[in-house]
Amino acid sequence: MLPKKTKLMASVGSVRALAAYLYQGRSETPLFSISTIWRLHPFPSKTWKFSTRSTIQTPISVMTKNMPHEIVDANLEEYDSQAKLLQEFYKVPSIDKAWVFKSDTASKSQAMFSISQLKLSANKKRKFILWSHIARANNQSIDFQWSCFPIEMDGVSTVIPSPSGSKLLVVRNSENESPTQLEIWSTAQLEKAIQIPQSVHGSVYVDGWFEGVSWNDAETHIAYVAEEKALSKPIFDDFGFKGNGSFDKDCGNWKGYGDWEEDWGEAYSKKRRPMLFVFCINSGVVQVVKGIPNSLSVGQVVWVPSNYCSSESFLVFVGWPSEYGSLQMSRKLGIKYCYNRTCALYAVSVSLGQNDHKKASLKETEIEDFKNAIILTKDLSSALFPKFSPDGKYLVFLSMKSAVDSGAHWATGSLYRMDWPADGRPESSEKISCVVPVVMCPEEGSFPGLYCSNFLAYPWLSDGHTIILSSAWRSTDAILSIDILSGKVSRISPGNTIYSWSALALDGDGVIAVSSSPIDPPQLKYGYNKSHGEEASWCWLDISTPLAGCSDKVRSLLSSNHCSILQIPINNPCESLSEGAKKPLEAIFVSYSGSRSNDAPKENQTDGTCSPVILILHGGPHAVLLTTYSKSLAFLSSLGYSLLIVNYRGSIGFGEEALQSLPGKIGSQDVNDVLSALNFAIERGLVDESKVAVLGGSHGGFLTTHLIGQEPDRFVAAAVRNPVCNLSLMVGTSDIPDWCFIETFGNEGKKLFSEAPSCEYLSLFYSKSPISHLSKVKTPILFLLGEQDRRVPISNGLQYARALKEQGKEVKIIVFPNDIHAIERPQSDFESYLNIGVWFNKYFHRACNFT
Repeated sequence: MLPKKTKLMASVGSVRALAAYLYQGRSETPLFSISTIWRLHPFPSKTWKFSTRSTIQTPISVMTKNMPHEIVDANLEEYDSQAKLLQEFYKVPSIDKAWVFKSDTASKSQAMFSISQLKLSANKKRKFILWSHIARANNQSIDFQWSCFPIEMDGVSTVIPSPSGSKLLVVRNSENESPTQLEIWSTAQLEKAIQIPQSVHGSVYVDGWFEGVSWNDAETHIAYVAEEKALSKPIFDDFGFKGNGSFDKDCGNWKGYGDWEEDWGEAYSKKRRPMLFVFCINSGVVQVVKGIPNSLSVGQVVWVPSNYCSSESFLVFVGWPSEYGSLQMSRKLGIKYCYNRTCALYAVSVSLGQNDHKKASLKETEIEDFKNAIILTKDLSSALFPKFSPDGKYLVFLSMKSAVDSGAHWATGSLYRMDWPADGRPESSEKISCVVPVVMCPEEGSFPGLYCSNFLAYPWLSDGHTIILSSAWRSTDAILSIDILSGKVSRISPGNTIYSWSALALDGDGVIAVSSSPIDPPQLKYGYNKSHGEEASWCWLDISTPLAGCSDKVRSLLSSNHCSILQIPINNPCESLSEGAKKPLEAIFVSYSGSRSNDAPKENQTDGTCSPVILILHGGPHAVLLTTYSKSLAFLSSLGYSLLIVNYRGSIGFGEEALQSLPGKIGSQDVNDVLSALNFAIERGLVDESKVAVLGGSHGGFLTTHLIGQEPDRFVAAAVRNPVCNLSLMVGTSDIPDWCFIETFGNEGKKLFSEAPSCEYLSLFYSKSPISHLSKVKTPILFLLGEQDRRVPISNGLQYARALKEQGKEVKIIVFPNDIHAIERPQSDFESYLNIGVWFNKYFHRACNFT
């Protein structure tokens, strides 16, 4: 036995050593309470102490039986305490969407908010609806009068209110080939509920990409996008082939698989082609809209406003060619997150009969052909998110032509306006004007270009020609107003701050928004224009909500942290670079409260007083990490880490020239940008170069594994989520093989693309990949992989991890069997960041000398 007061110095993984010590000279099983046998302090300034003075309770053999190896190796108390802390962050609800409806008086309106809250035990997001009356005594006094309780929308895929707010569409999507249900609710009752069998269509698309649900002005019909009906499959029984008829499992039949069909890749592997349907509320009849070629996948549908004297009604939608895509190839490429896919706006006629279409009849459910769908944007390679002006005179839409033309999966957008014909009948020759062009090289502090991924349900101010939207503005999210007649762009959310702003809904000329920062959870805001001249001057008011905010513990952990945006100059920019590519990049620095928060220059000052830092790298590469609040990153900072979040060149939000400087230079320019940001922070005394970990997902994982290979002595630990480790493997397995060509060869990659790359190209892919530096890696690395990932298939991370293990390197792998690229299922995301925290703590403790 150990003496009562004996204490052992220990490092992570010493549980087994202690158990062996306790076994020495004893034939019986040692018993002790594991909860009191050790105490782990968060950082190396403390000593770890083991004590045997606890009450004998639990056999260690029982305690460790069936326990994962990684949990045994970690300190169990730490694992438990971090899990409890992470739950504190994850249980806070989020406001996802909002809608505002006018009341009888100009000073009052109603708002409906869609709320979500994670329920980890059920592995899902719970959805709620919360109502509020908005009363305006004057602009300076806005009173939100909230309903007492939210209403849970269990089993609901989406809710879409009618334009007047008097009706609500509720969609309950099918599961396991059961019917989809559409429900129409009025103020006090369920008006209509119909079940739509798979013989009509599959699930309604509610994913935000193909998604499109639109009420007509009369609120008699709803257009929406859903999966086409399932194709018939071959049927067999014990006597042979039974044909392609109906399937009856009770007769001993079984259904074959039939021919394989191309799909739209990541997130759509089990989804059939999106098609357009119209639901007549009066009759309850649903029919497919005809006149649309089978080669088109449709989405983002809107009704043409009924401001014209015509018995015909028209729908406008986005169509993606299924057969050819942007590279003129006979296959579909992954479309999720990929704005470089060719698409156009189309119009199609829907006949609602000769009656006044504000008074629907049964005959109105007959959807007739109007020749074929008319292409409206034949001279543009991209057109998305169509919206009509309130008077119906203009159709505005976003174009990602720069992404389609260059091949980069996301690039700077542009805004277009189409003049809608006076008779309401669309033609392919309508006048189209560019309202907001692509910004190539923005001046300092000026508008950097459009980087928005959607429009509000109703984005118009009362003048009828000013649209409100949210867009990335360098490292922040900003709310913009755009006059579609003059093209004037104004930033209406506060500038020159670390805060990001996102618009939720418009209340007349008021804007309901959320504001947050890496250290400030989202806060509801109400904005109004207090000026009457040409230059808008917006005032923003805080709005209190009944939603549960952060716990006192979380708020305390965040309250003393500091956040700033660092401007990182480009080291020795070569003459061949564009002017935009020579401008400084940015990094968001979140300093832990225990570290130095003053970011004034402190030359060569790394005296060990800085807390450990996690270098965080976004994917894409054409994406951005903004100064919005992130539960997972706030959790990591609460563990005692500072965060250095780098938006390297190639990120969106900084102008097109900077973005297009990266394709063809991945693995070098982006790696150097990250190192420049890290060195800049070290030189200013913000970061201790001996206390750096690195974390990234997708292309951020590509950079992470490059960094630990190219700079093997710089990082204490690393963690990656679905990383790109080997381009020569990815090009043959990913749903976006064109990405490998574009990012490796630059714009020439579009011409060089092939499903069967030459040995020369495969060799270049390999040389650009992190796996080419694998032999130099020393850093312990954690892999978090989604087994259903189509974007960067699991084989990419596994090959690299297994090769590291083969060389005796420290590697840990966690696979999430049901997750795709994003690893966003609640339990998976939770376990992912919990293990990242434990992993980094483990190696920061190991790297330091304990005294």
